[in-house]
Formats: sequence, C-alpha cells, structure tokens
Amino acid sequence: MSNYAGSAPPRSSDVAGTLRLLAYLALSATLILLDHRGDWLAQARGHASVAMQPVWWLAGLPSRLGEGLRDDAATRARLSEENRHLRNELLLGAARQARLQVEAEENARLRGLLGAAERGGQEVQLAPILDVDLDPTRQRLMLNAGTRSGVRGGQAVIDASGLVGQVIEATPTTAVVLLLTDPDHAVPVAVARTGVRLIVYGTGRGDVLELRNVPLSSDVRTGDVLITSGLGGRFPPGFPVGTIASLRPDDSRAFLVGDVDAAAQLDRGRDVLLLRDQPATPIGTGTATDADAVTTTAEAPDGAGE
Repeated sequence: MSNYAGSAPPRSSDVAGTLRLLAYLALSATLILLDHRGDWLAQARGHASVAMQPVWWLAGLPSRLGEGLRDDAATRARLSEENRHLRNELLLGAARQARLQVEAEENARLRGLLGAAERGGQEVQLAPILDVDLDPTRQRLMLNAGTRSGVRGGQAVIDASGLVGQVIEATPTTAVVLLLTDPDHAVPVAVARTGVRLIVYGTGRGDVLELRNVPLSSDVRTGDVLITSGLGGRFPPGFPVGTIASLRPDDSRAFLVGDVDAAAQLDRGRDVLLLRDQPATPIGTGTATDADAVTTTAEAPDGAGE
C-alpha cells in the first residue's frame, strides 16, 4: 500500500464552527444595518435605561440617606446654637427692661419726693436709708446722713406721701429715725375736713396707726384724712399723716378709737426727706424720753376732750 502525501479532508467540527461564525457575522451585519436605518437599538437601550432606574435609585439610596443625616445634624446643631444665642439675647433684654423699669420707678419716686418738698414749701435734705428695724416694739430707720451733713435731733422726716417720723439720734455719719408706727410715738394731728385736733399713736404694726380718746361728739368719720396740726412745734402743720380706716367705741363706751392707715410708705423706698428749717432740739439719752416729750407736748391741748 503506497503512502499518499495529499491534504487531509476537513473535519465536520471545523465546518460547523465556520458556519456558525459566518452566521454571527451575517447577523451582526444585519443588526448594524437595521440600527443604522431604524435606530431601534438606541430605543432598546433607552427602554433598558428606564427599566434600570429603580435599581440605580436603590443603589444610591444609602449615599443619599447618609448625606441627609449629615445635613440634618448640621442644621440641628446650627439651629441649637442660634436658639441658645437668641435665648441669651432674650434674657439680656429682659434684664435690661427690668433695670429700666426699676430706674423709671426710682425716677418717679424721686420726682414725688421733690414734689412733696415743693408742696410743703420747706427746705429739705435727701437722705438714703441704710437699715430698717420693724420690730413690733422698735420701729426705726437708720439714715446714711449725720451731723456732718447738717442732720439734727428733732428734725421731721417725710417721703413723697406724708410724714415718716422724726430724728431721735445722730452721729457724724448716721442718724436714727423714730417711725410713726413705733409704740412710743405720738403725733398731734387735725382732721383735714373739719380741723378737729386729735392724737395719733404708733402701734408697732406695719403701717397702721391708732386714734385714742376721740370724743363721741367729734365730727370724725371713716375716710377722713389726718394732717399734722403743728401743735407742740415738733412737726410743721399740713403734712399728711394717714386716713381713718375704722372707728369703734372703746371699752368704756365714752370715747371712740380708730385705726389709721399711714400715708407714708413706711415699708418701702430707699430715700427720705429731712425738713431742715426746724429748730434743733437736744437728742435725749433714750428713745422713750424723746417719744414721751412728743406725747406730753401734744396731749396738753387735746386732753380737754375735743
């Protein structure tokens, strides 16, 4: 058997692969031609893109949530800082308003004191209050003014509303005022409506005074205004002392007693006025001695039972 050196015949698998390749090439050419003429592949890609949008949205959701949380945190921090700043500004504004209100009230009170001095036609001296003693048995004020400032014993003390008391002690830098409400204090007064002379006594109770031994025949009524009568020479006439709040018979049924609301604001204020044109009187060694002198002087003209 002789050897034949010719080429081997093609195998069937190679023929099938070649046919598939030709088919793919033909299909590719057809698709390219159709896409070039009808652009249907671009439309298919657009529809595919629309169909993929939910997937892209879900894929970007964590990032968007993170950014939103960061923005919310930054906004909340900024708003918290602004809120703190505004709250501080509000507190400062309220403090300034309160201070202005206090200054306005103080200005009005000082104008009232000035008006009281002008109405009384008296030379006065403004004295700040250092301390207040409102014990039921001891009603006193300590003033930041003394003999170096011209303060003298026996000077009448007033405020914008009426009589406060009198100076009973004085040092070079301070003075002690015996208030109208002190149990040892008495003031000769007159009813502004009728001129009836009476005596008002301290009770040791806040701003309440007391009328004693008022004759039943006296023309005195609840609501009458009491002013200083000037008797005894200790207090100048015409300064308001108080208003009669009530009248009632005493235990003997022979006289009336009454409660009087003090005109002066004894429990408030930071300054008082000292009447400077009153004659100087020696300051006694004890409080009771000075008060008894006032009471004795006042009772002389009223003891006849007016």
